[in-house]
Amino acid sequence: MIDHMTIEVADLEKSKLFYESAFAPVGYRLSFGKDGVFWAFDVGSGCLFEIQRTGETPPFTHLHVAFRVGSKAEVDAFYQSALAAGAQDNGARGPRPDYAENYYACFVLDPDGYNIEAMINEPAASSKGANTSRG
Repeated sequence: MIDHMTIEVADLEKSKLFYESAFAPVGYRLSFGKDGVFWAFDVGSGCLFEIQRTGETPPFTHLHVAFRVGSKAEVDAFYQSALAAGAQDNGARGPRPDYAENYYACFVLDPDGYNIEAMINEPAASSKGANTSRG
């Protein structure tokens, strides 16, 4: 399942205003962000659509897609398999407490340099739970 996607935009403020207006009729709302850097919109079911300023430094890339997986072990397996398949490391597997308390993820760059993430954001004792994300 895709948890969140980030695209690069030329004019962050113009794009923020555009998406706020375009998303309003369907109930999607601005969720969080950082002025001048990125904005995340809640597009339902805990999923996010994010826009970022052009030219940010890694881990931002022109396109970022985060796949929600079922366990930390799956994050680890994705990371190892992606590296074995030729991906470049862009953030080793591990906790990301600056994103959310239970966020665990890895980041790799695919053959075209896109930032691909595998992540889970659930308490260890739960198989389904919180869905706050940032990528």
